[in-house]
Amino acid sequence: MNVSNRVAVITGAGSGIGRAVALSLARRHCHLALADIDAAGLKDSAAMLANIGVRVTTHAFDVADRAAVRMLPATVHDAHGRVDLLVNNAGVALGGTFEQVSEDDFDWLMDINFNGVVRMTRAFLPLLRRSDEARIVNVSSIYGIVSPPGQSAYSASKFAVRGFSNALRHELEGSTVAVSVVHPGGVSTSIARNARVPAGTPPDEVTRGRESAEKLLRLAPEAAGEIITRGIEARQSRILVGNDAKVASILERISPVNYWRILKKATAP
Repeated sequence: MNVSNRVAVITGAGSGIGRAVALSLARRHCHLALADIDAAGLKDSAAMLANIGVRVTTHAFDVADRAAVRMLPATVHDAHGRVDLLVNNAGVALGGTFEQVSEDDFDWLMDINFNGVVRMTRAFLPLLRRSDEARIVNVSSIYGIVSPPGQSAYSASKFAVRGFSNALRHELEGSTVAVSVVHPGGVSTSIARNARVPAGTPPDEVTRGRESAEKLLRLAPEAAGEIITRGIEARQSRILVGNDAKVASILERISPVNYWRILKKATAP
């Protein structure tokens, strides 16, 4: 796929993977509509793109806000005249076992990580269908391949993104709209530091959990952005980001039930 002079809508573009994908696409002369709940982060992302020579608009809103999502396609179309790429990257994290996580927190995460993807796809699909070649890029996770303990809510949301993306790809077969699902491994973003934790969790436990999670976040966002963009260019249906995601994918295929037992042994001190 030649992304030059195309228009991409990217959620979660105020930092991390979303910002990195924006920079990678911009270097290929793709115009951008950047969305994030973090207005300050969006401003910083736009500033980084200012001298690349592409048209950039910013849209501060929450993907959990139904009304805001419904209004966005018209706003983007007015500014750019078309949409060829939709990168559903916005997401949040929530630590804790299923019994520790409250119903409200579980629903909060699902409303952003999964329902936000569905809302954005529903809103932009009519515009994407007008393109001669369009692609929906939904960011799942390594935890949409394997499911570690303490990540029941997050893993559920990312498996949902994976299942939705795969079914949608089959439904759109033969049209001008294709679908990619992205599975990043440990990318060095702020997601672990910003993760919500169950109420009443002791501070020292929170600190240990975040430190443990951050040790797994090794791949630079810039590298992840390039991998994802190259996957888009290659029209890949599944984009694995990082060696850890590749290993997890192979292990889950070989041992779909007992992979966690194998991983525990392999990583034991």
